Amino acid sequence: MKISFLTLLFACLFFCANAQLSTAKLFGDHMVLQRNVGVPVWGWSAKRAKVTVNFNSQSVSVKADEQGSWKAVLKPMKEGGPYVMKITSGREQLVYNDVMLGEVWICSGQSNMEFQLKNALGYKAERKNAAQMSIRQFHVPDKINLEPEKDLGGGQWIKSDTNTVGDFTAVGYFFAKKLAQKLHVTVGLIHSSWGGTQVEDWISKEAMLTSPELGAAAKSLPSTWDDVKARIDRQLREYAYRKQPVVNYTPDQLAGEPGSFFNTWQNGNAPGAWQWMGKLYSYQGQGFMQKTIKLDSLYANQGSVIRLGQTDADLSIYINGKRVQNGTLPGNYQLNVPAGVWKGGDNNLLINLVSPQKNPSWYGTGLYGAGSDLYVRFADTTINLADATWHTMPDLSKPYYFDFLPNNTAFMLYNSMINPLIPYAIAGVIWYQGESNVDRSYQYRTSFPLMITDWRNRWKQDFPFLFVQISSFGSTQDSNSGSGWAELREAQNVALQLPNTGMAVTTDIGDAFNIHPKDKLDVGYRLANKALSMAYHLPGFSESPLFLSADFTGGYATVSFTHAENGLMVKDKYGYVKGFEVSGADHKFYYAQAVITDDNKVKVWCRQVAQPIAVRYAWTDAPIDANLFTKDGIPVGPFRSDNWKGITEGKGFE
Repeated sequence: MKISFLTLLFACLFFCANAQLSTAKLFGDHMVLQRNVGVPVWGWSAKRAKVTVNFNSQSVSVKADEQGSWKAVLKPMKEGGPYVMKITSGREQLVYNDVMLGEVWICSGQSNMEFQLKNALGYKAERKNAAQMSIRQFHVPDKINLEPEKDLGGGQWIKSDTNTVGDFTAVGYFFAKKLAQKLHVTVGLIHSSWGGTQVEDWISKEAMLTSPELGAAAKSLPSTWDDVKARIDRQLREYAYRKQPVVNYTPDQLAGEPGSFFNTWQNGNAPGAWQWMGKLYSYQGQGFMQKTIKLDSLYANQGSVIRLGQTDADLSIYINGKRVQNGTLPGNYQLNVPAGVWKGGDNNLLINLVSPQKNPSWYGTGLYGAGSDLYVRFADTTINLADATWHTMPDLSKPYYFDFLPNNTAFMLYNSMINPLIPYAIAGVIWYQGESNVDRSYQYRTSFPLMITDWRNRWKQDFPFLFVQISSFGSTQDSNSGSGWAELREAQNVALQLPNTGMAVTTDIGDAFNIHPKDKLDVGYRLANKALSMAYHLPGFSESPLFLSADFTGGYATVSFTHAENGLMVKDKYGYVKGFEVSGADHKFYYAQAVITDDNKVKVWCRQVAQPIAVRYAWTDAPIDANLFTKDGIPVGPFRSDNWKGITEGKGFE
């Protein structure tokens, strides 16, 4: 009996339309399942349907609930593979091939975790050997939602090879590489990160509501997208105008104002996208950037050139009230400024940003490029324009809109990029985040441990949680100026009070001029060292000495450390210990001398402070001078012995 093509087609369409068996998107070809623990497998089917999971000689049958949700749990299995997983329900069947049992780690945080291997140092060498690495990655797609989601928006497991490894998280890849080599198993990375995000984005609403410090703010957060938009707009206006009435400026008006006029504007940085600057975050529209440049009078009669890096936008440039550029400024363009435009003393450089960056289009409003490519150049000197002393102001008289982004409120990344991962069996978490919380570093003492505890409660597992202490970035200043970055590092230290946590110190491998340092190998390896010693109980892996105590007697501060039993050393050809400061009762800090003692302590003193009562080390945004290490090259962590009020105490999430 012949069956027509149309009959087969209609039968197929009918079956597909009625197919109801599915799993969470985390399950698929090439996936890695956690060895030596129970392995949950879950998904959806017809209501009350029987679902059977067959894998590695196990067969587990369960019944779906009234909503069609089901979950089967496979018994613990040792490492191995490749295996095939078959899931059946009635006539429906799912088949997942090339499944491995090994170690599964979540990689999360902001842009330094998001940073891809193809942009990191050593990529070419890693690419050559990528196919030999037993590493696989599942990249969780970026997504936000006001309510918790049951499943991810997409994603698939990718095996490391020459063509794919460049897109892997660089920190995660180097972490996995060392684990795979030492443990001789396949390592699976579930990469769920989003650049520029705050820790509050990654905490569940329920956890924030239970926090005495964060609960009130959590209750007031928006529940609809219209409410989110209203919240962003209100915050933008309050931020830009410092809670004063909105004023609609014109370029000609601003061009003629003295530099002091702009002191009430919010500071911004160049290069930098506005979406990462305070409450300008997610703003898409026109605006102004201003910078005061101090010059000697001899430059008043000299011509110069201005370069704004790779900035490719429609804009106008004014110097001391005179327009010197109007229209499209192509990337790498050097604008000639004739003699007589500059003057001795303070000069007002004003930029009216009429369009966002055109290439790359995702950049938005702001100045784009490398810091070394933003400058004013005269015949005998160059003035670099890359710093955080610019002033910014959105032009709300022109049309504008907002891109909904994670920092517009809280919870949204937990809802869409963490909740759907639960209860996938994992070995632990590596975390690289904190840069976006430096404005309220003190509160990070509360919010970061809250997030760790929240995730562990959700998984019902006190898994190892390893994190990167934020690296060096920004201006180098003494302790008297204060440092939000140093306070954030201290807040990260506080999280070590939670059990089963570990930290990688990275202040020695940062870049004071680039918030995304390219050395990710050392970061990943330091995290792996901690995992190998703490989670896998292997010996021989050093970690950073941290502050233990300080004794103040005889005009000296004698500092003791944890993990210093194998000896300390100085990375300096002259043998000088750098990075220490001491203070007396006046709370004023002075740079200090220091030596390593025979019992692996550090003795610190300063002739300006006869009786020190506080000592600090590497207490700056970018402690590039700090040079104290263990004898096997691991940096000593930044610290302070005092608990005096810092510059972020009292600032909170709102």
